[in-house]
Amino acid sequence: MAAIYSFTNKRTNLYIFLSAIFLTNALVAEIIGVKIFSGESLLGVRPAQIRLFGDFVLDFNLTAGAVIWPFVFVTSDIINEYFGKAGVRRISFLTAGFIAYSFFVIYAVTVLPPAQFWLEVNATDTAGRPININNAFGMIFRQGLGIILGSLTAFLIGQLLDASIFQALRKITGSRKIWLRATGSTLVSQLVDSFVVLYIAFFVFGNWSVQQVLAVGIINYIYKFTTAILLTPLLYVAHYFIDKYLGKEHAEELANEAAMSSFM
Repeated sequence: MAAIYSFTNKRTNLYIFLSAIFLTNALVAEIIGVKIFSGESLLGVRPAQIRLFGDFVLDFNLTAGAVIWPFVFVTSDIINEYFGKAGVRRISFLTAGFIAYSFFVIYAVTVLPPAQFWLEVNATDTAGRPININNAFGMIFRQGLGIILGSLTAFLIGQLLDASIFQALRKITGSRKIWLRATGSTLVSQLVDSFVVLYIAFFVFGNWSVQQVLAVGIINYIYKFTTAILLTPLLYVAHYFIDKYLGKEHAEELANEAAMSSFM
């Protein structure tokens, strides 16, 4: 009885821990996503200057959220392996709710009247140039409705698609070839995610053309495709520690149970 109770506690703690990693990374990625950085400058190489669809010349300029977003999908695959599609759906909807709540709170805070002393003590930057700290705060943290709706929609579609494809591949591979079902599900779901967010945010609610959406979406997907492959070893590291934590027999039992429940 004590052993069963101990395993139940460990299983619950594992789900809470993985869910916390998932939720934190997704929430932070959404908040910092307003910054766009140059991938070429980061690596110290020349701009890519990729020509797509005629006049569109693109470099690897990416949202800051893309830095940690792949970890969301890696964590999603680990949750899927041990807790099935139901486990992924549960934390995905919960995370979407918290993201929506966070944007609501952030918007409410940006419209609060600033204290005069706060404006005065932050009237200049470190180089002595005049700034309006309240305007800067609003510009950094407040995102447009289109971007918020696009991000949330793409997030949910991507997560639900990833969970379904992961379990479909597991039905074929069994407990073997973790890399195949994890990478395969992520590559397909990220393909959809990369274009849905841009289409809603900048075509439906913005003024982008379809060609621009496709061109930028391709650049984003190249990054996500490459990162997903590079992060594959993390899955094996995670499985190793989970096996140590739960015990290999219990870990296999939990994974098999997750697979069975996903196809019932």
